[in-house]
Amino acid sequence: MSDHHHHHHSGSHSMHGKNFIILPLVFCILILGICYLVAMPKLSTYVAIAKGFFSDNVKDFSDEYRNIFVPIAEEEEEPETSGSTETAKPRNNKTVPISSIEFPRYGDQFGELIIEDCQIDVKFFFGDSRKELDYGVGMFTGSFIPGYGGTIMVAGHNNTYFNKLKYADIGQKVKIRTSYGNYTYEINKIDVKRYTDKTSYDLDAKEENLIMYTCYPFDTLGMTSKRCFIYAKYISGPVIDKNA
Repeated sequence: MSDHHHHHHSGSHSMHGKNFIILPLVFCILILGICYLVAMPKLSTYVAIAKGFFSDNVKDFSDEYRNIFVPIAEEEEEPETSGSTETAKPRNNKTVPISSIEFPRYGDQFGELIIEDCQIDVKFFFGDSRKELDYGVGMFTGSFIPGYGGTIMVAGHNNTYFNKLKYADIGQKVKIRTSYGNYTYEINKIDVKRYTDKTSYDLDAKEENLIMYTCYPFDTLGMTSKRCFIYAKYISGPVIDKNA
């Protein structure tokens, strides 16, 4: 009897010992699992940022979007019809019939944007979703393509392709190259406003103008409540003939 009693006690001791190890272990695994699920979205963001900073390989995204941009030669000389005036006033080099233009679809690269003074030379996309801004700068589709005679709104990330807009200054030239013509604009205003400020742009403007914008301050990671707006007036480039 005493022998059976002794075995019973030793069995219960070993069970208690196992519980003492297993239960905290299970508890720890559960806690770690919950922490992982909570932190995962933030972690993935930091990992993506880290990859952007530390990756040695420059990714080639050329097969991930449609590129309809075919560069055309820059016209060095003024057309004969423009006379001899050498001012920075807008000059209509020529017109291009609307029927001859291949209009971009959302997500297409249809040009390049160049600001030599800021060392900016980037792909120019139709659309400003995350995908386009991962590859270059993107035009808000509610605005107008170059040459159409309205407001062109272009977005870019402050910590990648539009980071060097911090070197932008009044009088600098902005070039937009498309398959149907090369355009030049001149920076005439720089402003910082809240992202909710609707006075930052006028999509009903009657004259062609360029607005580039990015999050501000320039070297901040993630979204901010302010935007830096760079305004530029039209200088040259073919006007789209909407009736041709």
